[in-house]
Order: sequence, then C-alpha cells, then structure tokens
Amino acid sequence: MRSDTPVTIRRQDYQPYPFAVDTVALAFDLQPALTTVTAELEVVRQHPGDLVLDGEDLELVSVAVDGQPLASHAYQLAPTTLTIPGLGERARLTLVSRCRPAENATLMGLYVSNGVFFTQCEAEGFRRITWFPDRPDVMSRYTVTLRAPKADFPQLLSNGNLIAQRELADGRHEAVWEDPFRKPCYLFALVAGKLAWTEKRVRTRSGRDVLLQVYTDPGNEGKTEWALASLERSLRWDETRFDLELDLDRFMIVAARDFNMGAMENKGLNIFNAAYVLADPDSATDANYSAIEAVIGHEYFHNWTGNRVTCRDWFQLSLKEGLTVFRDQEFTADMMAAALADTGLTGDALAKAQASARTVKRIDDVIALRAAQFPEDAGPMAHPIRPESYQEIGNFYTATVYEKGAEVIRMQHTLLGEAGFQRGMAEYFRRHDGQAVTCDDFVDAMESVYRAQHPERDLTAFRRWYRQAGTPRVRVTLAYDAQARTCTVTLAQHCAPVGVERLAGDSLHKAPVHIPFKIGLLDAQGHPLPLRLSGSDAAASDTVVLELTEASQHWVFTDVPGHPVPSLLRDFSAPVIVEYDYTDRDLALLLAHDTNAYARREAGQELAARHILAHASGATTPPDDAQLVQAWRAVLDDPQVDPGWRARALNLPAEKVLAERMSPIDPGALAQARDLVRARLGRDLAGQWRAAIDDNQTPGAYSPDPLSAGRRDLKNLALSYLLAGGDAPARELAELQYRDAGNMTDRLAALAALVNHAPGAAADAALADFYQRSRRDPLMLDKWFALQATARTTDAGQVRKLLAHSDFTLRNPNRARALVFQFCLNNPRHFHAADGAGYRFWAEQVLALDAFNPEIAARLARGLEQWTRYAPVLRDAMHAALERVRSQAGLSRNVTEIVSKALEISA
Repeated sequence: MRSDTPVTIRRQDYQPYPFAVDTVALAFDLQPALTTVTAELEVVRQHPGDLVLDGEDLELVSVAVDGQPLASHAYQLAPTTLTIPGLGERARLTLVSRCRPAENATLMGLYVSNGVFFTQCEAEGFRRITWFPDRPDVMSRYTVTLRAPKADFPQLLSNGNLIAQRELADGRHEAVWEDPFRKPCYLFALVAGKLAWTEKRVRTRSGRDVLLQVYTDPGNEGKTEWALASLERSLRWDETRFDLELDLDRFMIVAARDFNMGAMENKGLNIFNAAYVLADPDSATDANYSAIEAVIGHEYFHNWTGNRVTCRDWFQLSLKEGLTVFRDQEFTADMMAAALADTGLTGDALAKAQASARTVKRIDDVIALRAAQFPEDAGPMAHPIRPESYQEIGNFYTATVYEKGAEVIRMQHTLLGEAGFQRGMAEYFRRHDGQAVTCDDFVDAMESVYRAQHPERDLTAFRRWYRQAGTPRVRVTLAYDAQARTCTVTLAQHCAPVGVERLAGDSLHKAPVHIPFKIGLLDAQGHPLPLRLSGSDAAASDTVVLELTEASQHWVFTDVPGHPVPSLLRDFSAPVIVEYDYTDRDLALLLAHDTNAYARREAGQELAARHILAHASGATTPPDDAQLVQAWRAVLDDPQVDPGWRARALNLPAEKVLAERMSPIDPGALAQARDLVRARLGRDLAGQWRAAIDDNQTPGAYSPDPLSAGRRDLKNLALSYLLAGGDAPARELAELQYRDAGNMTDRLAALAALVNHAPGAAADAALADFYQRSRRDPLMLDKWFALQATARTTDAGQVRKLLAHSDFTLRNPNRARALVFQFCLNNPRHFHAADGAGYRFWAEQVLALDAFNPEIAARLARGLEQWTRYAPVLRDAMHAALERVRSQAGLSRNVTEIVSKALEISA
C-alpha cells in the first residue's frame, strides 16, 4: 500500500505473459481473522521466461510443482512477487497462502464488512487473495470451493454455477462453484455471510430457465424489488437491442455497505455498493431509482462487453467501460421511454413524451460529462481515453475513460447508424469472443462496417480520439450569400496541449480528429429550415451530420431564404467545445423555438452563463437580466414542453461548469453572481413558479416514471427559486411539503430548500427531524450528512464538528463521500474560503484516508489538481496544502501520482 519510488508503466512496453493458466482451482477455508487459500494452477508455457506471480499482504505457507513440495531455495519470494524458475512446457502448481480479511481496510482483495466476506479484485486486488499473474490477459476457467462455519456464514457464493454443496464436520459447510467461461482474475468474486434475498426465475429468449437473485443484509430485502426488476429489464433489453443472452444458469447481485466503487461486474456475481441496490419511496429519491437501474444495467451488460471480451491490458480500460457506459445510457433512455407507456399517454402525446424523456437523459449525461470530464481534460492528470502511461492504475478509473469513452462510442454509433453499429458489434463478438483485446480491435470491427457504407472513407482520423488528450474546440463561422441563397458553414478544430503535453510547449502538434457535428438552421422567426447540401443528392432534412476530419472544412447549404441562426452540435454529437459568436437575441430565439430539444436547452444555458459570468467579473456596468428573465418566462409559459425538460432548461449552470470559463477562477465571486441571478429570477417570476408548483403535483402512489419524476423536478425547482427570491409564503410551503411528503424526493428537496435558502429555526427543526427518521438507515444518514456538507452556510469548522458526530466514520466510503467529499468537491463557496481553512481540512482528510484506503484518498486528492487556475490568494494556500500532502512519509502510490503531477505540471 505504501510507496517507495513510483514506477511508470507504459503501454508501448506491453509483453505477453510467458504462461497460459488453463484452469484455476481455489479452495477457501474462511475465517475473518485468518483465511487459508489453496490455489491449484495448470500452467502452459507460451513464451520464454520465468513464472512470476503477484502477491500483496500474503503469508506464503507452501509451494508445490506437480505434487512435489519446493524447498525455499527453489523459488524467490519478494514482498510483492513469487518467482518460480525452470518450469517446463506444462506444470501443475499448488500454492497455499493466508490472508487477514478482518484487518483489510483497503477494501481491495478479500475483506470483511459487517460480518460478511466480500471481494473486490479490479484492478489489482486478486493479488491480495493468492499468488497469481494479476493481469487481465491471463484468462482461465475457475472452480471455487468455499468452506466456512454455517452458523456465521450460511450463504457461500462465487462466480458461475453452483455444482455441489454439503455439510462438513464441526458445524462447517461447503459450496463448489464452477464458471464455464474463461475470465481474468479481476472478475473473481466470493461472498459469504448471513444474507437475505429476493429472486425470480425467468426464461431467456432461447428458452433457458435462469435464476435472478438480489442479496442484502437481513431486513432490507423489501428494498430490493426495484433492483430485481431492473435486473430483469437489463436481461430483456440486451436480448432485444443487442441480441446478447445471459450465458449462465443464474445471475446474482449482492449489496455491500462498505465498498470503494459503485459496483463490480464479476462474472455472474456482481457485488454492489448498497447505494445502488436498496430503494423504497421513503428512503430513495428519483435520482436514486434512476441510478440503481443504470448501474445494474451497466454491470449486467459487462457480462458481454468486459467479461466475454475483456481488456488485453489496463491501458485498454475504455474498451469495456466506455462501451458499457454507452450501453447503459441507451438502456436508461429506452427504459424511460418504455415506462411512459404505462402512464396513460397514447398516440402523439406518448411519442412526444418518449422523445422528451430521451432528451432529458441525454441532457443529464452531458451535464455529468461537463462537470467531471471537461475539467479533467484541462488538468494535470489529463489523459486520452486510452492512456499511454500510469503509475497507479486505480487513478485511471476516470470520467475520461468512462464518460468520454462512452461519447467516443456514441460518435461511432452516429457515423454508422443504429443498424451499422449493430453489425459492427456482431462482428466484434464474432472476432473476439473469449479473448482479451485492445481498443484498436474494437475500432477495426466498426471500421469494417463504415468502409462498407463509405468505400472512399476510413476511421484513421477517428482513432486519434484514443491517443490524444484534451477537449477539442470547434470554431464555427457562417457566410450567407443573399443573391445565391447559400449559406457556407466552416468548422475549424483545435486542441491545445494538456497535462504532460504542456511540458512540450508549442512544439507539440495534435492532428485533427474525426468529429460528427450535427447542425440545423433556423430562420429569423425561429422556423426550422430544410437543409440541402451542395453536391449531395440526399433528401432535405432539418438536421445534417457534418463529418469534420481536417483542421478546417466548409460545407455549402443551398436554397436558404435568409441569414439563418445556427443550431449547433445538436444532441451533443461530439465531446467538444463549440465557439460561435451568438448574440443574446440569437440565444433567446433558439431557447424559444429550436426544434432540437437538446440544443434548445443549451441556448438557454449559454444565455444564463453569460449573465452570471458578467456579474462575477465585477464589470462596472452590470448586465441587464431582463432579457434572461423574459427568456425564462417564455419557457415557463410554454404549454408544449415536458416538465422534466423544463426543469433542466430552467436550472442555472453549475458552478463547476461556470468555473471552467473563468480566468482566474474566483469561486466566491462566482457563487455570489449565481445567487444574484437566481434571486432575480425567483422574484420576477414568482407567479409562474407558484403556477409550476400547483400544476405539477403528483398525487397517489409514488412512481419513478419519467413523467412523475419530471413533475417533481419542476415543482421542487420552482420551490427553490421562490425561496431564493425571498418569497415569505414559500417558506411555509416548504415546511408543509417536508412534513407531508409522500416520498423521499419531495421531502429531501423541501429540506434542501429550507437549509439553503431559509436557514433558521424551521430549517433546523426539519434537519433534526430528518436525522431521527434516518438513524437506522445508513443510506438516509448519508443524505443527512451530504445535505449539510453542501449547504450554503456550512464552512470547514462546521464540517469538523460533523466529523465528530457519533454516526460518522471515515472508514466507510459512502459516509466519507457524503461528508468529506461533498464539502471539498461540491461546496466551492466555503471550501475555497480565503483563509485556506478548506484546503487545510482537505490535506488532513487525504492523509487520514491514505493511511488505510489509498483508492478513496486518491479520489479526494484530485480536488486541488487545478490549483494554478485560481486567484493568487487561493492558489498559494492550495500549493501549501499540496506540498503538505506530498511531504508525508510513506504516502501511497495512488496519492503520490496525483499530487506530484498537480505540483509539477502547471496549467
């Protein structure tokens, strides 16, 4: 866990492993204090070299080759490797080792949480279980035998299919599991303990009966119904949309209270953070329900995109993660549309609502990308979706690999179309099922379809997305020729050096990438124009995809009746930043009339951002917000728009997104400016906000369907605007909603509105009441801590008091994220206090976490990686905090890599 000298691992240095490991037989004698693991490996030589196995925090008991014990001089044992020289072409290796799960606070490898054994092996946790070549290109068939005291561990679970179980002497029992498919060791899993479960038998499309199960701690099985239903929907969707069927007799999900990640796709035995499994209307919000469905879908879809075809090496991580994020995004969009069929809508109304639901999902995905990945692209840890090097692979489970990786897959979908993309997927599995492959292998399969569609083209420029870091900027210019009735659109792309590339200065040349750029044109009244490209025989359409593959290209649209207003990057067709000289009037027109719902909302966000940033800049002549108020009023008064879309259109841009456009970043000025604009909109549109509350009540039984959720979104946004505007009656309305809410979404929204916009006795009483409701539910308590951590009145001193609360523990990742992470990463107005108190708190918590859980510590450490972009007084204090962390003796490799790069690579 602790660092000596960090070693940089480079993609170009990849070498295949000298041996194949055909089969693995693991036997566990499970005891929390000391577990014995016997591993029998059938190894076959593939290349010259010694057998070198990885291990960490293991006690080696014995080594045997072909049944003959080896003396200690016949192998070399180092702290993290076991080398056995001189093996022939084939050997049977038997290793006995011990580990201490109860002491394993890293939550990597085999550990104990609340009396239950869990595992987490991705990326390099298996080496904490037994000696093994811990790399993803070593794929084996596993048989696993679990033995444990039955009274304490009645459920014994592992990957694949249960093939035998029996009672043993002295109160123990045994279960044997067999996984019929080859897998890398990072997909190994076991769970043992006292668990309750819900289950359902379903029939696959080919007629096989399979068992779906969701396990949790006893007493919470009633909160697993949504998870089980989501699992069944995932199975059906993958059969229907991608023609991929479950390949095992059963599929299990287990909820863990202590878990570093969101979930893990272990073959047939997915282990989940409990936050992505447990839900009922009284404890989970609409966002929780949506996240559970999405994450369950994500991990289930990994069964093919990640398990059946996996990564050759960890540089290829986006091969499985980017592709599977794209799949889970599409799954959620399809499920949102399908859920609306049960709301009573029919015909055109249903079709319109379904289209809007898909747009809402797309908006939410882009919001997340911009808030997390765009800053990452601009920081010292910037990397392509396929990194070229790393010191600690755990630091590269990033928004770039996942969310930007998904956008790169989505661009391929856009270029090929749905039918073409599906042909590409089928070809990918035909070529590589059962293999560990590379990102290039995936693009090769897609390119085979693309070139069949367009014989004159290829994906050479597209492949650069995999090796170039940073967010490209696309400059758009329009030239209108009134006499010829033509409009010439020019797109020019540029991507500045980022991360380590900055060290090369201006000498670095980044080649153009392939950007599918969706565009539409509106006339001066906001009507969509039919687009006809010069030289093309395609039918006119209101949206055209321009394929930008060079530094600059232009296209000519014919029969354009007047100077148009462009609707740019519709549906966010590429992860780029668009530069175009819109007037405020253009933006207002697009917000009012654009037929592309994504671009329509984008225009309003740009208009709001301009006003907020103008206020934050301290200009002598502040902007007149009347135009923004009028634009917001038009959306509120439009009866044709969906409430979920309206809520997203009317919410102000997040401070994280706005900060990316400030130089230097001044969080205090930004927060004050955003508050000013929010209050103005709250006051001037009070009547419309009250009407939105009245019109969007959701009586009756709770449902997380997108129509009901959208109504709650809009109603609760309206309530917060009213309180931000100082509306006195709204305080009573918030108190009433908190008291009488029939679901957690409304209760938590009312509480947040009171705490953030009407602090005082009523807010304090509601907060105390929420705590009493939450005391026996860890996930609700996380909400209680998180709400206070992000409150507008919470500073570092108050967070320190919450650290001392009897219900807080830094050792539970969810609780640490709820309080420490939420304050440091999502409360910019107080985290960035001028006295540096927030940064000192950050340094203390990074070091405290690093002492036992470097994975979590490293994620918190990234909170200051863009320190050079801030105002000087903040920059100096951040620098001191980073140096304090870097100077700590015995710092983990995880944190060392992040703080060192932050200090060494200036922005």
